[in-house]
Amino acid sequence: MKGGEPMSDNKTILDYETVDIDFETGELVIIDQTKLPAKTEIIRLSTAKEIWDAIYLLQVRGAPAIGVSAAFGIYILASKIENDTYDGFYDELVKQRDYLDSSRPTAVNLHWALMRMDGLAQSTIKECKSNDISYEEGYKRIIEALKNEAVKIKEEDIWVCKQIGEYGLSLVKPGDGILTHCNAGQLATCKYGTATAPIYLGQERGYNFHVFADETRPLLQGARLTAYELHSAGVDVTLICDNMSAMVMKNGWVNAVFVGCDRVAANGDTANKIGTSVVATVAKRYGVPFYVCAPTSTIDMDTATGDEINIEQRKAEEVTEMWYKERMAPEGVKVFNPAFDVTDNELIAGIVTEYGIARAPYKEAFEEIFKKKKEAKINIL
Repeated sequence: MKGGEPMSDNKTILDYETVDIDFETGELVIIDQTKLPAKTEIIRLSTAKEIWDAIYLLQVRGAPAIGVSAAFGIYILASKIENDTYDGFYDELVKQRDYLDSSRPTAVNLHWALMRMDGLAQSTIKECKSNDISYEEGYKRIIEALKNEAVKIKEEDIWVCKQIGEYGLSLVKPGDGILTHCNAGQLATCKYGTATAPIYLGQERGYNFHVFADETRPLLQGARLTAYELHSAGVDVTLICDNMSAMVMKNGWVNAVFVGCDRVAANGDTANKIGTSVVATVAKRYGVPFYVCAPTSTIDMDTATGDEINIEQRKAEEVTEMWYKERMAPEGVKVFNPAFDVTDNELIAGIVTEYGIARAPYKEAFEEIFKKKKEAKINIL
């Protein structure tokens, strides 16, 4: 891993690419989000272990950004495979794919992006074989196809976030108070974010939102990332502790909640950063609409309900020691540290996608969303 590129004095965090690639050096280029907000450091990754670690250690995080990183990552690793047969190449690709896929089990975009790249590799190999193209020439075609697909995935992410922002903006009005949890902002995507996309578009159009950002224990993504990037963008943002959400809602300061999502089950249950279900429950109590901003790539129709979503368990040190100068819990105490929780669909007012807003019953609504998506692709072609 190469790193150490500091932030220029005349740039804000929003002027940097969350995820990028240097095609000349064959390196994945990301902002090390574990260093924010104290230090903005750009790091360069080129090996499978470096890319796996970056995803697992949350140097890059947020479902869309993880998916883009995985796409660029598998392209980089594929370009280094040394083999002399199509089957041998693909076997090595599958090993790298499965290795990266093991880094974060809950975020569906990771698996989705890797399987999309895998599918392209398979179809290109099949085409080369059927046309009797030599492996040497076919290998070049495969790598070029993977490169173009990874770039396409990033470009799509930017478009998707902008569309989510437009639909989300239709749910609020100028001057509204908005609460968000964790970081579903530009730092979790390639631009705009998901849950913050309506906020950024509203900022551009003079909506003057007031945003409450939950700090989001134990990794403090809301304090370190959301508050940081919104403040950098000039948004009126107030940081609150996670246990303060009920007070600001009861006071009538919040008109809507927007959160991101790492996986959506077919029935509309959603998995997002731990604490999200608490916010949804409180919002229901005080009559505040709770919206989940989710690209269609996070909707997993093969997962029937939230009960089937694999919830990642993380190290106890994140709760007992991280961010503290001294340990803040007794030695030997048991720690339960799930990375995500599941919000029941009955608490969700709507799921905002790039092809519209889905409302209960969600399975039928998702089928309509995917129908629109399919028709849109046909029209583009």
